[in-house]
Amino acid sequence: MRTLYCWRCEMDIPMLEEDEWRIVQEQLHNATLAVTTNRSETIAALSVISIRSIFQPALDVYERITGFRETNHNALYHHRVALYGPPCHNCGRPLRTPDARLCGSCMAPREGV
Repeated sequence: MRTLYCWRCEMDIPMLEEDEWRIVQEQLHNATLAVTTNRSETIAALSVISIRSIFQPALDVYERITGFRETNHNALYHHRVALYGPPCHNCGRPLRTPDARLCGSCMAPREGV
């Protein structure tokens, strides 16, 4: 786990390393399957299904790994170190992608590219 600035959340957030991500990803996958199965078996609308309770195990695993209480399971998909680039030489925030040529925060060009 490494704390990085998340441009979507606009704050420093604990980001998962790949081995940690695989654990959380498995929980997210299981939750997605549970939603799909529930909907196909009951023909229930998403508004009827308790999405929060189904995805809670993934949120709990993330909290156990990072110590940070995330409340939105969708945020877990982008709280992953591998999705970000190196720190900007100008402002220090991570580039938004590993291939980014400009910093999304200060618009400084990436060095060495």
